[in-house]
Amino acid sequence: MKIGARLESMGLPLRRALLEAERLGVAGVQVDAVGDLSPKALSQTGRRQFLHLLRSYNLELAALVCPLRHGLDHPDGLEARIEHIKKAMDMSFDLGPRRVVIQAGRVPEDASDPRWQSLAESLAALGRHGDRVGVVLALETGLEAGETLAKMLDHVDTGGLGVNFDPANLLMNGIDLYESLAALAGRIVHSYAHDARQVGPNRAAQEVPLGHGDIDWLRYLSELEQSDYHGWIVVKRDSGDQRLEDIAGGVAFLKRLVRSP
Repeated sequence: MKIGARLESMGLPLRRALLEAERLGVAGVQVDAVGDLSPKALSQTGRRQFLHLLRSYNLELAALVCPLRHGLDHPDGLEARIEHIKKAMDMSFDLGPRRVVIQAGRVPEDASDPRWQSLAESLAALGRHGDRVGVVLALETGLEAGETLAKMLDHVDTGGLGVNFDPANLLMNGIDLYESLAALAGRIVHSYAHDARQVGPNRAAQEVPLGHGDIDWLRYLSELEQSDYHGWIVVKRDSGDQRLEDIAGGVAFLKRLVRSP
């Protein structure tokens, strides 16, 4: 597996974040396709320049994240949202990783739920686009059990869809991450190194710096590898006052556990 860091977790301007990533010794970075790096703003020339900038810091692009205000289960503005994701997928092909991470919205457990069919149709359209352009759309875990997400992917049945596995998201939503990992084996195309801890018997788990939570990382990495996953594992931190220090500590923690490719 290759260790990466999510640039947005550092809370720094782009070039300084890239410099910090180089200093941490990660192999690559994950970035959000927003602002100057949005598909609309980044021309073909800009994409070549961005790749040159990454190479100047000895970094690869692990994946693009396409943040959405609403998931694909939300009907308002759905067509425009789908077109935006397609453009991010096109840009991901140009930039190399051929992986785009999204939070697609919660998959209903009941396939007879009208929201289930609507979500399936949206995912099928995006999966077909991924098949055409050679990019995989990675659906982030956390809002439903892995078995429920796997049933949706079985139904859509396209190589253009995969899974971005976020163990902390599952833990924070009270979902067994190891059962989900087993259910999604073979579909995982990207993974976060993201931690959480149960702070009380009747309270939900909360995000904490990597290595300070309840996730057994030796077990997680071992089971991830056994599922035939050998891709990126990206250190992520969504909150906290010392996010750069947390990312640095997380990278150091992960390097002690991950065998370099």
